[in-house]
Amino acid sequence: MKQMIASWQHIFKLDPDRDLDDQGLEAVCLSGTDAIMIGGSSGVTYDNTVELLARVRRFEVPCVLEVSELAAVVPGFDLYLIPMVLNAGHPDWIVGQQARAVERYGYMIPWEQLMPEGYIVLNPDATVARLTGATALESSEAQAYAQVADRLLHLPIVYLEYSGQWGDLELVKEVRRTLEQARLFYGGGIVDSQTARLAAAVADTIIVGNGVYNDLERALETVTAVHEVKTLRL
Repeated sequence: MKQMIASWQHIFKLDPDRDLDDQGLEAVCLSGTDAIMIGGSSGVTYDNTVELLARVRRFEVPCVLEVSELAAVVPGFDLYLIPMVLNAGHPDWIVGQQARAVERYGYMIPWEQLMPEGYIVLNPDATVARLTGATALESSEAQAYAQVADRLLHLPIVYLEYSGQWGDLELVKEVRRTLEQARLFYGGGIVDSQTARLAAAVADTIIVGNGVYNDLERALETVTAVHEVKTLRL
């Protein structure tokens, strides 16, 4: 599974609870993005997840589910990302909910398709921060959490989540320097080619979510921008 994400530089994140017409979805899936991630912090249900997966499956792009709601886990994805919110205010969001899921459904979990991701939530006003009680962090604290994820827990992904807010790219850069084996995902405020280039220069993989719904044409430009940056770095 780690090999699957090793080459991913750009991911579009689609929310089952938000509207995207067929023309827009086709543009996203045929954009050249490396993968489609389906997930959201609220309003995610089994029914709207099934519906969105079925629509995406008309295309050949890899499709992964970021599991945020146990009742909305749907079979048929290429990969299931299991968030562990490392700076959550309650351990429930680090390992508690995952343990309950294993207790209840362990006999039917496709372990070979699961991949944990160490979430570090850096926008205290985001829905995910309010939901998990994530605490605000200084740069040194974020780096420490990233090293715990990378070197102690050996998580394959460290995800810096600014959730719609443009992040501190110097902090992102410093976090990436601390990682030895984990891939650094960055999400937050990427809305056009310029912001995509800046984020791609300091992270391994960028996630474009809100931009799809706010200005699709500019969001589509992020794919080419990211691949241009990564090509120049080779």
